[in-house]
Amino acid sequence: MTTPTAPFPTPRAGASAAGLTVAIDIGGTKIAGALVHPDGTMTATTRRPTPPSRDADTVMAAVTEVIADLSGSPLWPSAVRCGIGSAGPVDSSRGTVSPVNIGAWREFPVLDRITEELAARGAAVPAVLAGDGVAMTAAEHWLGAARGHANALCMVVSTGVGGGLILNNQLHPGPTGNAGHIGHITVAFDGDPCVCGSRGCVESIASGTAIAGWARARGWTPAEPGGDATAAGVAAAAEAGDAVALAAFDRAGRALAAAIAATATLVETDIAVIGGGVAASGETLFAPIRGHLADYATLSFVQGLKVVPASLGTHAGLIGAAAAATMLLPQAGTPTATA
Repeated sequence: MTTPTAPFPTPRAGASAAGLTVAIDIGGTKIAGALVHPDGTMTATTRRPTPPSRDADTVMAAVTEVIADLSGSPLWPSAVRCGIGSAGPVDSSRGTVSPVNIGAWREFPVLDRITEELAARGAAVPAVLAGDGVAMTAAEHWLGAARGHANALCMVVSTGVGGGLILNNQLHPGPTGNAGHIGHITVAFDGDPCVCGSRGCVESIASGTAIAGWARARGWTPAEPGGDATAAGVAAAAEAGDAVALAAFDRAGRALAAAIAATATLVETDIAVIGGGVAASGETLFAPIRGHLADYATLSFVQGLKVVPASLGTHAGLIGAAAAATMLLPQAGTPTATA
């Protein structure tokens, strides 16, 4: 049984323009920004490509340009908080990021640098940093597939596997912002080494990289010379009935099912929402997850566990940054920007 909720707290009465949130989404290919209203409407959306640079300040310059664009909006003075969603690893307690796909940033103090940029443009507002999995979780709980669920696990299954938790209607990022990082739960005791240093992690079996690598190691190749050899190509082959491709997705689905069931058993989540590039394969991934889930979610209080696709797609990053800020900074309700 789920409890209906208003998962995105409304800023307190009196906030100008109902309290806008500056949302910044930082990834390996693009840096995006928007002013987000309490109903999820985005204003002044802007983006820059992430510079392919080894210099940290060059990457930060692209973030600065995004903030500069946003500050040109007539609604800028109504901003009351800022949410920053970033590829990880992140350490929200220190405000630093070391994104795998942004080599120039290692323990980069992104929270302090963005806070300084906001203040320089008249928006001395509180800001919060969230990893992209946590941001996606906040987004799906606010406006997406986890809406109305008091306890939820949300996951991103892509080149890696990340996630986040909603517990008792609250975003639960943990002390460093990494709670719910389901990709590094061990599901195969004697499994292959994982990039994190452990063995048999979900990510080492169910990520897009792992799915494609496993299939290729067992003789699978794209049907056409030079064809798609990524997980998307494996998914297409599975849909066409290729036995190795089907086995690769069944293996990934089993790993995800085991981790989802373990999480639900531990904290009593009742839904798992899965997004990311691999989830775009649809039932090719979801059917084996659901099929294997019955083998792992056996206790009475997890037998009703649902597994569903994420619903917000490409908007999840900015929506999630805003949702995380509003959930984690609920008292930031009075605009302090100047015209």
